Amino acid sequence: MFTERFLIAKKDIISHLEGLGQRVFKLSDLEGVLNEGREFWRLTEATTTQRFIEFLVEHGSLVMHRFDFPNRPEIRYAWGDIESLRIIQSLRDSSYFTHFTALHLHELTLEIPKVTYLNFEQSKKRSGKGKLAQGRIDFAFGSKCRKSNNIANFRGRKVCLLNGMNTNLGGVVDFETQSGNIVRTTSIERTLIDIVVRPIYAGGIATVLEAYRRAYDSVSVNKLTALLQKLDYVYPYHQAIGFLLEKTGSYRETKISLVD
Repeated sequence: MFTERFLIAKKDIISHLEGLGQRVFKLSDLEGVLNEGREFWRLTEATTTQRFIEFLVEHGSLVMHRFDFPNRPEIRYAWGDIESLRIIQSLRDSSYFTHFTALHLHELTLEIPKVTYLNFEQSKKRSGKGKLAQGRIDFAFGSKCRKSNNIANFRGRKVCLLNGMNTNLGGVVDFETQSGNIVRTTSIERTLIDIVVRPIYAGGIATVLEAYRRAYDSVSVNKLTALLQKLDYVYPYHQAIGFLLEKTGSYRETKISLVD
């Protein structure tokens, strides 16, 4: 049972939440909402954030979503029926969708991904780039690709958190979903680079090749090349990208030669 004061303030509390531009909340966000409105709503200091949340769930439109990541479980609270991508992106500040998820957003695959990939970048590190011996290159490309196990179930699918290298958000763009929401994802050019670097997050090499075929009318090879140089990978991924461009049979030699 909720106190009489809660029920008297119900209309004002719901109206306040409806008026907020924010629709996805962390626990600390809702704590701030409570503390800001506590005096106006005449709620006592004994009213806890958890009690406030229970009230919003029972009498409002608040829905709790739990992500049981093995490293650190997360909880998000959505006001109303919110698109999954918006809720997922709230898991990490400055995060963005990548790999198979980006392929799907840009319509570079006909497959429906069973995993949503969200990347948040590592802090910037001192560059240790140097020359690579051919043996190290062969070993790296011949070894089993490392794969993140930081995965949680959400609405019948899986969410995988990636902690990629720092790129200063290179090639990250705002994208309007079919629902009209704006999310951050990698551009077509950045996506085509990422799926070569980690094809395991893109459904495998067959899906990667198909994405290169489907990107023919929308990708700028010039932008892709410039971005690849900016990302400054140690390993010669440009060779694999050039091979894929050639393998599609769609790109002119003048475009393929830009990657070499």
